[in-house]
Amino acid sequence: MITTVEAILELDGTVRLLHPMQSVGPRRALVTILDEEPSVPNETALLSEAALAVDWNRAEEDEAWSHLQSAK
Repeated sequence: MITTVEAILELDGTVRLLHPMQSVGPRRALVTILDEEPSVPNETALLSEAALAVDWNRAEEDEAWSHLQSAK
């Protein structure tokens, strides 16, 4: 199966996928370079959100910050 994914080509030539990918092993890939800037502002923050959410969404984290919640 052929899959197309969006990526960013960094100034140093590194290709960074915008979403995690799973593969059953090494695969060939074709890279098409578009003549346009990335369109997502603050992209690095958006890309790290899923990884950070693993820690942020734990019960222990909620308990640690519960004193900052507004009383109802």
